[in-house]
Amino acid sequence: MPLSASEPYDLAVIGAGSAGLAGAVTAGELGLSVVLLDTSTHTGGQFYRTPAPALGAVRPEALHHDWSAYADLRRRLAQSDVRHLPGHHVWSVTKDDEAADVWSVHAVTGADGGGERPVRVRCRAVLLATGAYERQLPFPGWTLPGVVGAGGAQAMLKSGLVLPGMGVSPARAKSRARGRVVVAGSGPLLLAVASSLAAAGARVPVVVEASGYLRYARHPRALVTNPHKAAEALVHGAALLWHRVRVRLRSAVTAVHGTDRVEAVTVMRLDRDWRPVQGTGRQIDCDVLAVGHGLVPQVDLATALGCATRPLPDGTRALTLDGVQETSVRSLWAAGETGGVGGAQLARLEGELAAVAAAARLLGRPAHAGRVRELQRRRDRMRAFAEVMTAAHAPGPGWAHRLPDDTDVCRCEEVTAGRIREAVEDLGARDARTVKLLTRAGMGWCQGRMCGPAVACLMARDQAIEPLAERRPFAAPVPLSALAALDAPVVSEPGSDANAPGGQSETTSESDAAPEAAPGADG
Repeated sequence: MPLSASEPYDLAVIGAGSAGLAGAVTAGELGLSVVLLDTSTHTGGQFYRTPAPALGAVRPEALHHDWSAYADLRRRLAQSDVRHLPGHHVWSVTKDDEAADVWSVHAVTGADGGGERPVRVRCRAVLLATGAYERQLPFPGWTLPGVVGAGGAQAMLKSGLVLPGMGVSPARAKSRARGRVVVAGSGPLLLAVASSLAAAGARVPVVVEASGYLRYARHPRALVTNPHKAAEALVHGAALLWHRVRVRLRSAVTAVHGTDRVEAVTVMRLDRDWRPVQGTGRQIDCDVLAVGHGLVPQVDLATALGCATRPLPDGTRALTLDGVQETSVRSLWAAGETGGVGGAQLARLEGELAAVAAAARLLGRPAHAGRVRELQRRRDRMRAFAEVMTAAHAPGPGWAHRLPDDTDVCRCEEVTAGRIREAVEDLGARDARTVKLLTRAGMGWCQGRMCGPAVACLMARDQAIEPLAERRPFAAPVPLSALAALDAPVVSEPGSDANAPGGQSETTSESDAAPEAAPGADG
């Protein structure tokens, strides 16, 4: 029986990737009224990006592994009563009523928030499944056209069927001069990116990995209890051997060469601290450099609410979660990469566990103890491997020492490494906010997502500084009209059904006030 428009949803899930989908469908099957919000028009998140129907992809699953798990979640979503709101950019979560435990999720609609129509969703609990974003560490030439993120290169292939730097589909690439793509950085994502690009028709002369893999061997228990991770590595390794892609360990791209775009890169060996070893430089011709140094948990919404965080071995921070995925703020759960980067399978487990816990509390009945224990056992096993993986690919301090002062660190505001060093060493900055105020690093469109990790590493280079996790009122750019509508009266009407994956959803209002997406509004 649908709820009235004035009642809040039981659970709002923010993010429709692996964790969010698993949490939403599980909560719906357990009897909760659920709304699922995501910035994309399609479910699947960054991991399960799929081409637009107009591209006519016959087998999009060929670009993914573990596709059957996603297909199952998508089927369950379509058969559920979960309200799916695609194209909704959540910029804030606020507590409306402490006594009644009612939250408001604030979003704007449209591609990149360009629709600018404010939406407010009320709920009794929130599940954050906001994922992560790619970490970039600057080096000379990294702003040259032809340098792309490693994850971005994979996203171009998965969602657009385009190889980076070529502007053609993989099917057409074989009939033209194929581009040479060097894949570099650190982390297991590099192997997946290189193997998928090579299989799609790109020439990948080398994968340049700044770390090694010996650290994994120091944790045999984590390896033995996660055989699927070893299987994934073997699959990618076999693909690289088949396509004759070389892998250079403990090496890094230290410079990019070219005038109007990338023409070549310099690769050098690194010591244990990631300092280049003199005399080991080698220039490799290429058309594209796909580079990335792992992922950073996206915790903006949670830190704005005061949720506790914990440091990770690679210098990033993740949310502190209890045994059932609840944050330090009551009725606010989190799953997936927000608790530390661990992959799609771990994200699905955590989303399900969080949904089970939320349903038990909201419905006032105990959770199935056996199910909870099994989910926790599997989660703990995978989370242990995730911690090993994060430590194995943690950036060494030496990369900051080799960075010339004239290298741009904040691309949006054109802030150089020299200006950040000056703020710390000469002007006495002791936290990320002070560096930001003195240099404008992080004040651009990306709000520090691109430069934040690099700024933190530069700050800590010579002094024992603990970069502070910033608490921002806005987790995404938001127009002033959305803020002006916050205090306006809300009038809700039924919206269109949007359960089908990729379906559009609208909420309507009789005024210019922020419309409220109400549970039971699907008809």
